[in-house]
This record gives sequence, structure tokens and C-alpha cells, in this order.
Amino acid sequence: MQFLFLLFFFTAKLLCAQKLSHDSVLKLAQPYAGSHTAGIDTKTLDGKIMCGYQGWFNAEGDGAQNGWRHYGNKKLAPGNCTFEYWPDLSEFTNEEKFPTKFKHADGSTASLFSSYNKQTVERHFKWMKDYGIDGVFLQRFGVGIRSPKGLRNRNKVTSNVQHGANKYGRSWANMYDLSGLKKGQIKSVIMEDWKMLVDKMKILEDKSYQHHNGKPVISIWGIGFNDGRDYTLDECDELIDWLKNDPKYGGLTVMIGVPYFWRDLHRDAVKDKKLHNIIKKADIISPWAVGRYGAGKNTINASKHLINKTAKYDLEWTKENKLDYLPVIFPGFSWVNLKKFHGEKATFNHIPRLKGTFFWEQAATHVNNGVNMLYVAMFDEIDEGTAIFKCSNNPPVGESQFLTYEGLKSDHYLWLTGKMKKMLNEKKALAIPLRK
Repeated sequence: MQFLFLLFFFTAKLLCAQKLSHDSVLKLAQPYAGSHTAGIDTKTLDGKIMCGYQGWFNAEGDGAQNGWRHYGNKKLAPGNCTFEYWPDLSEFTNEEKFPTKFKHADGSTASLFSSYNKQTVERHFKWMKDYGIDGVFLQRFGVGIRSPKGLRNRNKVTSNVQHGANKYGRSWANMYDLSGLKKGQIKSVIMEDWKMLVDKMKILEDKSYQHHNGKPVISIWGIGFNDGRDYTLDECDELIDWLKNDPKYGGLTVMIGVPYFWRDLHRDAVKDKKLHNIIKKADIISPWAVGRYGAGKNTINASKHLINKTAKYDLEWTKENKLDYLPVIFPGFSWVNLKKFHGEKATFNHIPRLKGTFFWEQAATHVNNGVNMLYVAMFDEIDEGTAIFKCSNNPPVGESQFLTYEGLKSDHYLWLTGKMKKMLNEKKALAIPLRK
């Protein structure tokens, strides 16, 4: 009898906790009700530079109850972290700074930020406005919204992004990352979540939400990769049909993130022509270029060669099939701390930035080939060393090794990204600008 009582007690307690979690999610899932500042034209992606925005960083004490998520979780300490660049928090208020066990060379405590903090996300959007960056694709990870806590966190970040975009006249669009989803979860997780975003958060009524060709834009990333994904091409096909044609939740401009070698169906792509049929149903194609150009000091020539050999003809294919083409460019790549954290090895500074020339030449080559929009991976991705936001040249010292911006100003990649707009506007490749 006592056992049955205890079983009932703990079951009731668990159900109560789940209900509280569910209630907290519903509380956050509210429409944006703030003011709107007119800024960029949200009716088209033509001529725009958009960034990927992870928004997945949590800090101990930020209210999300996720600990140091995407920094090192409970193990975060010198020698145990998952990121390559230390963000520059010199402009941040005390409320935005979360102290860590890391120390600078002068013995002072190093702090980190949280994407759960509205003031910080708004600050990021201010930087976008300051440097002429148009907006972001907000990453919404399928695996991250399967639990009430994860869903609550992503909804809070979505709300933060809405505040930032509206306050500073930028745009944003939702991007689902399918990575890690099991078979059947595209329908049970992604479709159900989109219904919630449309019905409860009413994101399509947000004046800052990005449109293209007269329709709201939604992006689905992770279609056709050959890395052993559990969900199927048929499920992806069904999702695109639904997003385009459903009378209530469809009517969208669908952008899809696909493997770099999608056209020839080799290397990172599945060898299945069904992928081409799916792509033809979409409206915008965005092949994933990060890590595809090799390593070392020859990355500039390697990137130009591969863009001219591959992406140039991708663009022709998309034009023939009446699709838009949004190529991905990135400033560099490194994930040695992330790999070390998981007991694996990697090369530090695997794809070096070369003081911005690697980044710039990708954009220049694409513009020379006729593209009219660019996707920068990523605004805040310090885990894989592709971030363009302000990072410190004075990171903590000790057991963990961090990259710097090679003595360049902490805002250099924001500045450089903004300068790429001139190339898009003039529709011709320009030499990398010199900064005084």
C-alpha cells in the first residue's frame, strides 16, 4: 500500500512538472506586440545579405535552466569547452554578462553571453543595422523542440529575435534544421511546431518577417545529405508540398538547404535522383559550402576554383528550373575545442580566415558569376569558428586555446559583410576594401 501511494505521489508530481513546463511554453508562445521600426524592404531577398543565427547559447543563471549550453554544459571550465572564439562583451551591460571559471591574462574573470537574454539579442540586431546586414535566418532545430524545456527556450529566442528585428529595422525568417530527427518526426515535430508558430505566435503577421516573390519565406535545412539521416526524402517531399499548398499553413516561399554537390549527386549528397525532384518543388536552393574548400593557405584558390567549377553551373541549373539561388559563404572554420570535448581530434584553425580575404573572395566569385543574394554562415557560430559578430583578441588564457581576429578590430567581419552589399548592388566583383 505504501508503495502504491509513493508511486501515485511521484507520478502526480511528474505530471504536474510536465504541465508546468507546458504552461510555460504556452505563456511564451505569444504574438509579437511591440512597435515596429521601418528599415529594409522585407518583400524580397534580392540584393540582400542574410546571416544564419544560431541563438542557441545559454549561460548558468540566465533563466533558461539549460546551464552552459553550447559552451560546455556542466563541464565548462578551462580545458573543457566547445567553442573556438571568445565573444567580445566590452559593450555589454552587467546583466548580460555571465561569469565563468576562465581567466584573462591579467587575472580578471571572463564572462559569456546568453541568447535567452533579450537585451543581448537586440544588441546583435543593432550591430546588423550598424554595419548594413539585412537580417537572419533563425535556426530552429527539430531535435531541440521535442521537449517542453527545449521548446520554451527556442520560443523565447524567437521572441527575442522579433524584438531585435522590429526595433532595428531588420528582417528574419524561420529555418528548420532537420538534423537528428528520427523517421516520422518531420510530421510529428516540424509540422506541429509550424502550426504553433502560425496559430499562437502568429509570426507571419510580424512586419519584420522576410518575404520573397510575394510570400513569406520558410527554410528547411538538411535535405539530401548522405550522412546517415533517419528521416527520408519522401518525408521531406511531403513537408515541402504541405508548406507550399496547405490552405492554412502553406502558401510559402520554400527555401531548402541541400548538400554542396547536390547537382551531381555525389560526395556529400545521396545518390538518389528523387532529390532533384524535391528541389524542383522548392523556390530557393541554398547548398551548404562550409568545410567544402579544404584547408591551409590555399583555401582562397580552392574556393574560387570550386565555386567556378560547381556553383557556377548550379546557378545555371536553378535558372533553367525557375529557382532562386542563395549561396553560402563563410569566414573560416575550426572546431578543435568541440572535438576535444567529445574525445576526438581536429586541426586548430583548420580553414584560416587569412584576415578576411578567404571570406571576401568567396563573395566576389559568386557575384562575378551572377548571384544577387548571399547567405553568411554564421552570425554567432563560435562553436565551429564561423562567427562574424564581435569576438575578442584578448581571450582567456590557460588550458583551452582560442582563435582571435588576427589583430583586426573585433567588428571587422561585421564591417566586411556590410561592404559586400556594394558588390551585390553593383553586380560585379570588387577588390577587398582596405580599412583605415
